[in-house]
Amino acid sequence: MEPSEYTEGRTFVEVISEKYSPENFPYRRGPGMGVVVVPTAGSQGSPMKDRLNLPSVLVLNGCGISRAGDQTEIAAFCSHVMELDLSHNKLQDWHEISKIISNIPNLEFLNLSSNPLAGTTLEPQCAEAFSRVRRLVLNNTRVSWDSVLLLTREIPELEELFLCLNEYSSVSASSVACPTLRLLHITDNSLHDWTEVRKFGSLFPSLDTLVMANNNLASIQDSKDILQRLFPNLRSINLHNSGLNRWEDIEKLNFFPKLEEVRLQGIPLLQTYTNAERRSLMIAQYHCLVTKYGKLEPLAEIDLRPRCHAQVEVHCEEKVEQLSIRLDQTVAELKKQLTTVVQLSTNSMRLYYIDKCSAFGPEEMKYNTRALHSYSIQDGDEILVVPKAK
Repeated sequence: MEPSEYTEGRTFVEVISEKYSPENFPYRRGPGMGVVVVPTAGSQGSPMKDRLNLPSVLVLNGCGISRAGDQTEIAAFCSHVMELDLSHNKLQDWHEISKIISNIPNLEFLNLSSNPLAGTTLEPQCAEAFSRVRRLVLNNTRVSWDSVLLLTREIPELEELFLCLNEYSSVSASSVACPTLRLLHITDNSLHDWTEVRKFGSLFPSLDTLVMANNNLASIQDSKDILQRLFPNLRSINLHNSGLNRWEDIEKLNFFPKLEEVRLQGIPLLQTYTNAERRSLMIAQYHCLVTKYGKLEPLAEIDLRPRCHAQVEVHCEEKVEQLSIRLDQTVAELKKQLTTVVQLSTNSMRLYYIDKCSAFGPEEMKYNTRALHSYSIQDGDEILVVPKAK
């Protein structure tokens, strides 16, 4: 980012002042419980209103934030805030980020996804500001692995860590473990070698869930004794679209002492088999599981029929429309449906899906042939339509 862009970016204080003013954000509207906070002393000429209706969950994604602003005002208005989404902003200075979160004493969840943190240095005094966070999202930030290690050392009760789309091809070990981490989500990186994955075991000894789809992992190289020692608490592993191509690697999954859930779609090992052969192989694995764990009790009757429609909010500039959409159609077909709603041609619009229950920011619906049901769209979610720049 150029220095002029950094200067022109908005402050955290300016954004919350605008978004959560009584005019724009009436009392008790939005996520969490809205509360009115009146600061004891405001600075002369402050951009803050006399009061703000701030909920305990602040969603400030895509607001152009590059700086913190007045720290006394952050402290006055955000003492009750527990969750903060700052994804898709312009934050590239850890000092500015630490100014924000150090003044939010009850912060437990922080999402910094898609902020330009590549090449920035995180100093220990800045990392200390993260100490109360339990769930941290750093997807698509290109944050350095050294900064990740520093954060895991400074956050004593970190439970969930998201590091997707950060171009990691290797990771370094640390002499200081993070004993509280339960979930590591590190999909869409370049961790091909098991020697890198092995380091997670030493670093996160209590790891319960490891999600590392789309890393093209080639094999699982460790012996039974090492896997039992390094991953004693691992219950779930996701290796979708990895490069596993030997049955020996699949059999090694039995060596994780507490493993209950394995996800392996898209691996080369299964590509040469027909659907019928895959079914036979899975049935054979089922009998192995029965032998090891006993027969599963009958499950409750659940309707698993796929949903056909969803009621969504379509946002385009200042316009908001409620719309029922078919989930069996493609993105291209949805664009055609929206042409009459937003008065744009299909070639003049970009679509973004916003999952209201997710901590992540909007997901661009880039691929015209992708089916809508693959986004897991639910009633109440949003579709954002952005006109393409001419």
